Amino acid sequence: MTARSEWTRIEMLRAALGGAAGAHVLCGIGDDAAIIAPASPPGGAAEPLVWTIDSAVEGVHFRRDLLTFEDLGYRATMAAASDLAAMGARPVGLLAALVLPRDVSDDELGALARGQRAACDEIGAAIIGGNLSRGGEISITTTALGAAAAPLRRDGARPGDALALAGPVGLAAAGFALLDRGMSPAGAAAERAVHAFRRPVARIDAGLRAAAVGTARAGAAIDVSDGLAADLAHLARASGVRVLLDPAALVSADLREAAALLGADALELALHGGEDYAVAVAGPDVGSLPGFVAIGRCAPREEGASAVALLGPEGQLTSVEARGYDHFA
Repeated sequence: MTARSEWTRIEMLRAALGGAAGAHVLCGIGDDAAIIAPASPPGGAAEPLVWTIDSAVEGVHFRRDLLTFEDLGYRATMAAASDLAAMGARPVGLLAALVLPRDVSDDELGALARGQRAACDEIGAAIIGGNLSRGGEISITTTALGAAAAPLRRDGARPGDALALAGPVGLAAAGFALLDRGMSPAGAAAERAVHAFRRPVARIDAGLRAAAVGTARAGAAIDVSDGLAADLAHLARASGVRVLLDPAALVSADLREAAALLGADALELALHGGEDYAVAVAGPDVGSLPGFVAIGRCAPREEGASAVALLGPEGQLTSVEARGYDHFA
């Protein structure tokens, strides 16, 4: 189907994205701006708002030959929502600004919107506004709004805290590598790796559990999107600690199998792969949080030492380079 006018497309998107927005959204798609009531739980005080914004740009964040248009919409929405998960925030609503080249058809735009809608349905929030424009390549910029009574931050980890992780690491990078090499996913592990790349999941429920008041509440958290080592280094520097990781806890059976198909190092993928959208947390008892796996601990910062290190069976430490995705490296 050829592309229709901007206004016709906006109406098409309004119909495709018009999910249940919740009582706090007073006006969604269709006006000059969305209107949102102050966020507060039933019978509770107003909560701080948590805002984030994320862009997915063709040729930088994705390639059309590796993903469907539904994948594009789904991934872009989940990537933005993942930052809310790391703050322990419940989603309130999202805004999406789309830049589309002339060759994107209405059918393709509809598929992109279906992917956005599927992601929104999973996280329990709707796209309530945005913008549509023409440009040289596809760009999807998603603003996500959330609310949290006590948002988690990166600077609350302390020496002696446990480290825990919700969601796999390395699997999305393995899935990308399989697709990039033109390898057909052979076996369940490879299929799950490709799915992890095409359909990542924002760990909203895990973030809410980590932020809930109780003995296992996290003191710090971070979204793992640029690579586990790089993102944990951000947390370590913000908190003034050193992160010590158990390498055996980072490599799942699926990752080990997918890495073997690629002839790659599974631990390298886990540490530096990126695009996992897992949530890492630190706190005295976070290893007991449902849905989380203990991966190490926090130690005092040492002058001149790396922010992240691997902890060997005899207590020996191996420094890890805080290497991950960097737009301008």
